[in-house]
Amino acid sequence: MKIIFTLAFMAFIGALIGGMTNHLAIKMLFRPHNPIYFRGKRLPFTPGLIPKRRDELAKQLGVTVTNYLLTPDTIRKKFFSQDIKDKVQDFVTKKSDELLFDDRTIQHWLTTAGFPNVASDIEQKVDTVIVQQFGSLHHTLATKPINQLLSDDIKATIDGKIPLAVEHILNKGRDYFVSPEGEATIKHMIDEFLGSKGSLGNMVQMFMGDSTSMVFKVQKEVVKLLQSDSSHQLLTSIFEKEWQSLQERPALDFLQDVQFEPIVEKVQSYAKQQLAVQARLDKPLKYYWQDGNTYMNDTLIPKLVAKGFVAAEDKLEDVLKRLNLQEVVREQVDSFPVATLEDLVLGISKREFKMITVLGALLGGLIGIVQGLIVYLIG
Repeated sequence: MKIIFTLAFMAFIGALIGGMTNHLAIKMLFRPHNPIYFRGKRLPFTPGLIPKRRDELAKQLGVTVTNYLLTPDTIRKKFFSQDIKDKVQDFVTKKSDELLFDDRTIQHWLTTAGFPNVASDIEQKVDTVIVQQFGSLHHTLATKPINQLLSDDIKATIDGKIPLAVEHILNKGRDYFVSPEGEATIKHMIDEFLGSKGSLGNMVQMFMGDSTSMVFKVQKEVVKLLQSDSSHQLLTSIFEKEWQSLQERPALDFLQDVQFEPIVEKVQSYAKQQLAVQARLDKPLKYYWQDGNTYMNDTLIPKLVAKGFVAAEDKLEDVLKRLNLQEVVREQVDSFPVATLEDLVLGISKREFKMITVLGALLGGLIGIVQGLIVYLIG
């Protein structure tokens, strides 16, 4: 009984020492969190191992994450696979069908985006532009002479048309005066002329008889005058001088009686009527783009997704360098409170730490039994 009691006692003491030693060693990984000073000197083993080496731990974790966890190859395999591309394309296609090509109107989307008054805003802008354009036109017509408003081609064309216009006028005059209406006009003019001369006119009529006998002679001279080159040159010269004179005057001089305000209002009304902005916004996108759904799903979306993945993959390494994940991880781990690190590690390895404590107690108990046997055998 004595040997059994001795062995049991030695096993208990060994187990107690082994378990407590391992438990204390585990605790010393984190505790104390801060250094402890006694009479100005820091006590050894304070703070614990992890708090003391936290900077090195944070740096090493950053290196590990960058070099082994979040590497460009790892991200390419996980996020740039064909399966991910297909899922992204299916998602975009589904959203395109739901959002762009349903029965919701363009006005609905504008209102949702925070622009409920687009139609009235556009109409006000059109009114403003029309007023500004008419104001600019009015200023131009009032300040610039006609020769500055017309291009060289137009002025050359008008200059070339003056002789033709003169010839046309003379021909029309000749045709008129040889017609019965022209003869009547000539006779009336002769009668008025002689009548205005009083007794002299009466005396001429008495000698010549009725003015009808003079009509043919006057008609012949008038036609001869209209067909002469001198008349053509004279009239052409007059027209050219008048045209040159007109070109020096502002165009508004010939538009004094024109009221611009009613014209502006009519143009504004016509523009808004033709634009019909609100009516156009009250229709869905598919009304204007009937084959848009097919084009989006079969052509545009696959191209955009493919180009997006290619561009993202090309920029992946540059983005990772800019993110500087190693430094981000180091800063985050370094900023963790030690208690948080302790809870993090213990939360993951709590069971294993208990097993280490139990194993220490078990080994301590076995060592106690061995010691008891040695004491018994020596004694």
